[in-house]
Amino acid sequence: MVDKKSNNVSTDDILLKLCNSVSGVLTKASHSQIHHAAMVQKIKKTSLKPDIGCFVIFDGGFSGLVIINFTAEAALEIYRGYLLNMGLPESELATSHTSDEVSNVMGELMNQILGKFISTISQELHTSITQSQPKMLTVNKQLVISIEANLDEPVSRRVSFRTAQGNVFYLELSIDDTEFLQIKEFEKVDTFDPDELLEQHQSSAPTPSPQAEPESGGNDDLLDELGI
Repeated sequence: MVDKKSNNVSTDDILLKLCNSVSGVLTKASHSQIHHAAMVQKIKKTSLKPDIGCFVIFDGGFSGLVIINFTAEAALEIYRGYLLNMGLPESELATSHTSDEVSNVMGELMNQILGKFISTISQELHTSITQSQPKMLTVNKQLVISIEANLDEPVSRRVSFRTAQGNVFYLELSIDDTEFLQIKEFEKVDTFDPDELLEQHQSSAPTPSPQAEPESGGNDDLLDELGI
């Protein structure tokens, strides 16, 4: 017998899944810890605010709007951490949050966040949603831009995040007021991240001595596991 009440998933549970996607993707990308607050703020409406605003609309099993408002300091910290982690020299990095390169990188990270969130929703709630292309906008200090998602009964929330250097940015979510009810038992299907799998194999692989010939078996096993 399924305990229906304990397995219900509310809009705030969905918000938590999104927060975990934000923290997980940005922590891995910037190679530094990104944390979200334990408290959630109820808001009347979502909006783009200074210094960099990014929004994505999603639709499908349920509809909603995701906005992340970065301060200039938070955006630059995440941008620089991401590219330095990728191996780019610091001399080649942008120094202003208004640079197109910063907007492009933050848009790419927003795409990764929504991709992880959509994968989680598909796996855990057995429903599917699709997203629009992320839109980035550098917002002037005196400007606030309201974004409408044409939702029937929207519920809006704001959550604050803090970077490793103490810079703050905000996630805003507006979503159809919905609840998922589990009506029968199901087996959860585990998914894997190819990048994480590659890192695990690299960290566990023995370091060959200078005289030893490299072995190909580990790479073959990894390709087999990835289905390639």
